[in-house]
Amino acid sequence: MAVYILSNRKIIRHKGEKVDSFSNDEYSIPNFRIAKCDFEHYKEPTAQARKAKNYTNRNILDYRLFSEPEKQGYEEVLEVLLSEKGIKKSTLTTNNLGGTQKMFYELYKNMSGTKDRSDVMIFIHGYAYDFDDELKAIIDLKKLFIDNPASPVEHILFVSWPASSSIVPLTYFDDKASSINSGTSLLRLFYFYTQFLKDIFSNRDLIPCNQRIHIMAHSMGNRVLQSMLYSLKRENILRVIDQVILLNADVTYKVFEDSEESFNKLPLLANRVSIYLNRQDTILGISQFTKNILTPRLGKNGPSNLDPYKDIVSIIDCTFVKDDILTGLKFDIGNHWGYLSSSQVQNDIFQNLYGIDRNLITNRIKNNENIFTIIS
Repeated sequence: MAVYILSNRKIIRHKGEKVDSFSNDEYSIPNFRIAKCDFEHYKEPTAQARKAKNYTNRNILDYRLFSEPEKQGYEEVLEVLLSEKGIKKSTLTTNNLGGTQKMFYELYKNMSGTKDRSDVMIFIHGYAYDFDDELKAIIDLKKLFIDNPASPVEHILFVSWPASSSIVPLTYFDDKASSINSGTSLLRLFYFYTQFLKDIFSNRDLIPCNQRIHIMAHSMGNRVLQSMLYSLKRENILRVIDQVILLNADVTYKVFEDSEESFNKLPLLANRVSIYLNRQDTILGISQFTKNILTPRLGKNGPSNLDPYKDIVSIIDCTFVKDDILTGLKFDIGNHWGYLSSSQVQNDIFQNLYGIDRNLITNRIKNNENIFTIIS
């Protein structure tokens, strides 16, 4: 099990500390860094600890930033792997690896060391998260997807992007800009990953682990994904993703149209795409009428036209689900966080991640060829 953070937040060193940290500041930098979360020594905080003023940064969850790689590319990763197999003598060790080199190495070793499912989930959060909020979200995601035996996910790569910590509507536009910048970081990760695959598996002594990688984006996190897809050239796309889960997506309902030149690339990238929507989503209703010039949102209204992709893209209507895990004003009125608040939505997602045929997923009714409604 491993949880990583990919972030283009500013790197700072807090007063009195000897290690670098990610900043809570609300702007992005051109490059991203990788960190690994330490759950081995994690202890669930008490209610009193959560209220303390110092319940920030590593007091929420400890993490360690990877060093920058000494050399670009993945030839040194290949050399370390071959050395470990006794195929090639080398003085290089994992201590010589940094950044994505170290993360890809660790994931490959972990994912190829088991015969069971050991999937990776890339998670992109939504609007109004500072870094402390992200650390709390990582803890929740680990409990939901890694600790839960109903889920095939064993590793999480959390995409941290500097959204505003305020829910004041004007900050929404700042988050739009940050999401575009962060999409560039996600694009670079994709290209690094495809280069890793080429560099490592061009050697016949190493074989793919045959595990699966998924992408899950919530709310405005879909705009980060959209920004990546805008710049992703079709000729460079490899089908390296199994499931793409779009949760309450705060992007235009026309996003799959060819004129948008973004989400219409997902069927080239992934085996299956699932759009989870709620027609009573108040948050997306506010987004539509106050910030997006009355443009319907994908996560509330559904897509304008999916005919070219209906074999791969499914719509899952969550309007009638019950919030039986998390309740309160935010969830009861918002109808925006079903993946956290509803066991019905979670069970549907788990079956999706396992790759069960969409027509065989339980507790659904089929509206037509690729549209389903979750029922009690």
